[in-house]
Amino acid sequence: MINLFKVKEKQKEAAENAEGKPPIKEQTASQLRLHRDISELTLPPICTIEFPNGKDDLMHFEVTIKPDEGYYNEGTFPFTFEIPILYPHDAPKVKCKVKVYHPNIDLEGNVCLNILREDWKPVLNINAVIYGLIHLFTEPNHEDPLNHEAAEELRDKPWSFGQTVGRTMWGGHVHDVYFNRVL
Repeated sequence: MINLFKVKEKQKEAAENAEGKPPIKEQTASQLRLHRDISELTLPPICTIEFPNGKDDLMHFEVTIKPDEGYYNEGTFPFTFEIPILYPHDAPKVKCKVKVYHPNIDLEGNVCLNILREDWKPVLNINAVIYGLIHLFTEPNHEDPLNHEAAEELRDKPWSFGQTVGRTMWGGHVHDVYFNRVL
């Protein structure tokens, strides 16, 4: 019990010595790593990053990708990033906030990107994930799909796939599914 009182006294002294400054918030190892990752980001002009909860909450942020080539040219695709407490040992959770007709993104926004699953390694960072997402828009992969219908159309009828993507990006119903406009 005596040790507890001494600890409380030292905390009180430290607070008084801070001269009105707010106490320094300790950061976890994952927060420190994430801070470094974000400070070292090299985003291309087609990407933006936002922190909807403010810069103090780095564990939740949004990245918007606006492809400038390929099937998804000129679309706007926002993604949420949820960083797990065990980052970088666990991969970030990434979801697309809009419905997109894409072989590697299902209609609920789940993303099929190998580095977010079995190929994740702690040496990878947020920059690698963002560039992986960009690659999905420039080179959709029909061989590892979440949306099998889109993958089949891309594999068997690429021209038709391009038309379907264009129609979905303008918004409306396609194949009995409603898509919001992303152009």
